[in-house]
Amino acid sequence: MSIINSGPGSAQQIGNRNLEAPLSASDTSLAHLRGRALQANRGVPLNLDWVEDVRVNTSAVERRTQTLVTRRTVKKVWQAAWLLRAISCMDLTTLSGDDTDERVRRLCAKARQPVQNELVAKLGIESLDIKVAAVCVYHVFVETARRALEGSGIRVAAVSTGFPAGLSPLSERVDEIRRSVEAGADEIDVVITRAHVFAAKWQALYDEIASFKHACGPAHMKVILGTGDLLTLRNVARASVVAMMAGADFIKTSTGKEPVNATLPVGLVMTRAIREYAHQTGFAVGFKPAGGIRTAKQSLEWLSLMKDELGNSWLKPDLFRFGASGMLADIERQLEHHATGRYSADYRHPIA
Repeated sequence: MSIINSGPGSAQQIGNRNLEAPLSASDTSLAHLRGRALQANRGVPLNLDWVEDVRVNTSAVERRTQTLVTRRTVKKVWQAAWLLRAISCMDLTTLSGDDTDERVRRLCAKARQPVQNELVAKLGIESLDIKVAAVCVYHVFVETARRALEGSGIRVAAVSTGFPAGLSPLSERVDEIRRSVEAGADEIDVVITRAHVFAAKWQALYDEIASFKHACGPAHMKVILGTGDLLTLRNVARASVVAMMAGADFIKTSTGKEPVNATLPVGLVMTRAIREYAHQTGFAVGFKPAGGIRTAKQSLEWLSLMKDELGNSWLKPDLFRFGASGMLADIERQLEHHATGRYSADYRHPIA
C-alpha cells in the first residue's frame, strides 16, 4: 500500500461551496474516482495474494497525517459550509447501558433538527433542510427509532453481532442481524472477530463477513474493524481489504469502546485501502471513523482527509459517516460564532 494528495453566506452560497457539481441524470454510479465511474460494492472472491502483499510504511503514514492538520485550513463561510456537511454525514448514536425509549426519541428529534431554528435563520440556510444521516441504536430500540424518524429520510442503524466484543456464537450474531432488519433497520453495524486478524485466518474472516452481508439483505452493512485492538497498521489494512472483498458497504474504525478509537493514521490507511479496492474492482466502499471525535476542528480534519484521498464523491452520507454524537454541540457553537461573532455555552446545545 503506497503512502502518498488535493481541498471542500447565504443559503445558496453555503450550499454551493459545500456541494460538488451535479451528475447527469443518466449517471447511476455511486461515486467517481479519477474520472472512473464506480458502483456499489458487491464483493469479490477472496484473493489471498492481494491480502498478503499489503504493506504499510508506518513512518510515512504518520508524517502524512501530521502535515494534513497543519497545511489544510478553512475559514469563514467555507468553514460553515464544511461544518454543515459534517452534520449531514453524522450518525447520531446512543449505545449506553441506561438507554431508554425516551432518550432514543429525544435523539431522533435532534437528528431531525440538529441545528436550532434560531441559528438556522441567522445563517439563512432554511432551504438546505440540514439533518443527520442516521441514528444508531441497539437492536431493542430499532422500532422506537424507526417510528420517531418516519418520513424524515434519516436512516436507522443498529449495532449487531455481539457488539462491542463480537464474541458470541456466529449463529446468534447472524440471527441478531436478521431480527434488526425485520424490525426496520436500514443499516447494520457489525463487529468482526479480531482473533481472525491476529491469526491471519483471512478465509475465516471473509466467510464471517460474507455471512453477515447475506443476513443484512437490503440493509447496508458497516463493518467495524476495532482498529484500536488490531495492534498494527498492516493488520488494519489487511482487515480492510478482506472486509471489502466480502461485501462491506462501509468499513468503520471502531466500536467507540476500545481504549484507542479513530485516529488519522488509521483513517489514512483505511482510505488508501478503499482507493486501491476501487481501482482494482470498480466498486466504491464508504468509510466511517468512530470514537474519540469530539470537536468541530476534528470534523474538518477528517473531511480534509476524505477530500485529499478519495475526492468529492466521498463527501456525502452515501460514502462517509462520522460516529461522533458529542461533536454536534461543538459544531453548533462554531456555527453560532460564524453567525453572531460570539460563542454560546455548551448547555445551550444538548444532544438528548
